[in-house]
Amino acid sequence: MDALDRPLSQCDVGPDASGADRLTRVLVIGSGFAGLWAALGAARRLDQLAVPAGTVEITVLSDKPFHDIRVRNYEADLRACRIPLADLLDPAGVVHVTANVTGIDAPAREVTTSSGQTCRYDRLVLAAGSRLVKPDVPGLREFGFDVDTYDGAMRLQCHLKKLANGPATGAAATVVVVGAGLTGIETACEMPSRLRALFVGSSVAPRVVLVDHNPFVGSDMGGSARPVIEQALADNRVETRTAVSVAAISAAGISLSSGEHLAAATVVWCAGMRANSLTGQLPATRDRLGRVGVDDYLRVVGVPAVFAAGDVAVAAVDDEHMSVMSCQHGRPMGRYAGYNVISDLFGEPLLAFRIPWYVTVLDLGPAGAVYTEGWDREVVSRGAEAKATKQTINTRRIYPPLTRDRADLLAAAAPELQAQP
Repeated sequence: MDALDRPLSQCDVGPDASGADRLTRVLVIGSGFAGLWAALGAARRLDQLAVPAGTVEITVLSDKPFHDIRVRNYEADLRACRIPLADLLDPAGVVHVTANVTGIDAPAREVTTSSGQTCRYDRLVLAAGSRLVKPDVPGLREFGFDVDTYDGAMRLQCHLKKLANGPATGAAATVVVVGAGLTGIETACEMPSRLRALFVGSSVAPRVVLVDHNPFVGSDMGGSARPVIEQALADNRVETRTAVSVAAISAAGISLSSGEHLAAATVVWCAGMRANSLTGQLPATRDRLGRVGVDDYLRVVGVPAVFAAGDVAVAAVDDEHMSVMSCQHGRPMGRYAGYNVISDLFGEPLLAFRIPWYVTVLDLGPAGAVYTEGWDREVVSRGAEAKATKQTINTRRIYPPLTRDRADLLAAAAPELQAQP
């Protein structure tokens, strides 16, 4: 049976009437960068330990039967950004169940889904990712768009195409991006060329405005990178409005705290992320982003049999810094969590998670990119050189093997750190 077609009821198996030993179950919640690699890392560790087939079952629970390359959602062409989980998990012998997990009962070692079904576990890896924060701004939920998910990005894409086929107005060709963090900057820098392609031959000129409550864009990028970003925005003809907040959004546009109203048919919200709310189901300490604390081995502190990886976990990456919500940290966290969850099951030594380096590569659209190293984000390359690095990351480095070959998938799941890009 294809893993994608497996009914959830098969997770509800307990010991039989004779009291025979039950199947040991490892559950992974989430199929993003951390969840995928946790599952494959666990399968690899079972092979390493020569655990007999049929002894341990690894099951991924996620609300979509896909692994989405989420960090590319700001791009215009998303055809290569959604990979069927069957291509990645079936060859490795990992089960996948399409289900929306709504609860975790840590003392009972069970999870529940939105349909009311339950699935027990002997070990759990929470890797449910993060979600875009949508505050109670009037009109945001009704009229706002986002690139937080593949489906959200496709909704935005369809919306823009519809506008381009409609009446040619300034508002139709205007996009306001709210949030000048990394996602907002990448979305804003990509948008002018997207609009020009859509509105080619039109009498209206595309307009993109980037809005942020901070006094400058790229507030997390440091002083070295900020001038590069500002120049790129100018070169891409992206306007900025800083030190302002959003008062309201409507079908006609967006109103700012400064009193300015921007006529725009499209507002893309890129302001703020928070860990999946499932972290609140665990009796664990959480940080301001809702992430649970984990020890050096990615075990949730104070919660037996539960590991966490990716955007739901805050882990030490060195002696001074904690992990950030990024695929740069989520992917290796998943690999280490997968290795450690199986090692923990069998009383084997666990591997401490550490990453001795940190880089940021920010796409700046036609203006290239900016590549920084270190937590102070010192610029080491920019323009076309940095763009080539970014394209390598987006199209190759962060992808799992697409060969459907078990050996390839398990080899890629080794708990080893990649070199800097």
